[in-house]
Amino acid sequence: MSGAILSRRTLVGGGLGLAAAGAAATAAAQQSQPAAANQTQAIKRIPLQRFDVPGTDYETVIGIAEIAPNVAIGRHTHPGPESGYLIEGSFELLIDGEPPRMLKAGDSYAVPSRVVHDARTGPAGAKVIATYVVEKGKPIASPAR
Repeated sequence: MSGAILSRRTLVGGGLGLAAAGAAATAAAQQSQPAAANQTQAIKRIPLQRFDVPGTDYETVIGIAEIAPNVAIGRHTHPGPESGYLIEGSFELLIDGEPPRMLKAGDSYAVPSRVVHDARTGPAGAKVIATYVVEKGKPIASPAR
């Protein structure tokens, strides 16, 4: 999931960000301009909270991502761990170095810091709540190189 969750207003952008998200993030990373335009229409992000982790240079970001059916989020990384819970629908989680995992409503997941990953929603799309613990000042997600 890409982009920072900054307020309680609804943001529309590319990310799951699972990402889910991104989450927000859900948030997804885009690899080209046409893909970015499609991602904007395919993913709705709802920011919930953003707060500092006391005594560290990290912050926690929590948000919901609603992802359209049959969408590939895009390969991306986060500068900290991502964890999430699938509220509705399904998606295939693709974490580099791990076998693909099919997740359905009620499942949770975790993606380690800086590990390249992607997700593809199923025919019903997906709704996920995602939490990121990221270094302050860093983007929540970046496209994989």
